[in-house]
Amino acid sequence: MNDAALQTRAREITVDEVFPHAPETIWKTLTSGELMARWLGMVPSDFAPVAGNRFTYQTTPAGEWDGTIHCQVLEVIPNQRFAYSWKGGHEGNAGYGSLLDTVVTYTLEAAEGGTRLRVIHSGFVLPRNDSTYRNMSNGWGTVIARIGAVTGEQEQ
Repeated sequence: MNDAALQTRAREITVDEVFPHAPETIWKTLTSGELMARWLGMVPSDFAPVAGNRFTYQTTPAGEWDGTIHCQVLEVIPNQRFAYSWKGGHEGNAGYGSLLDTVVTYTLEAAEGGTRLRVIHSGFVLPRNDSTYRNMSNGWGTVIARIGAVTGEQEQ
């Protein structure tokens, strides 16, 4: 194996969507633990949209990893920007459940007819996180659609 093959690469997943809802309504969907559980499909434990707050999600365990995703709120600018760390996996695992140390950032800005929501999940280290990166690349598209659906239900 040559030096180039041994190098790691950092990747991010970006999803950009415009919704016909006010930023305040989308913000509520993004920062309410009850609503997060509906669009993300995992219930956050001990969540609060306060910088420094630590919370967890529970997903399917794999190998030496217990399935706990450890998060910490990094930034909160109401109706504009929300970011948290997303860490999980185990160094002894390959593929699903490999060590993961990433950040999820939601940015909201007014757009014609509603709000542009941009989600960036950054920090995937390839090749270690290849399978997680592939799975979550597909998954975030589905999640963003559910954010729109859950937000729309609030306005009915």
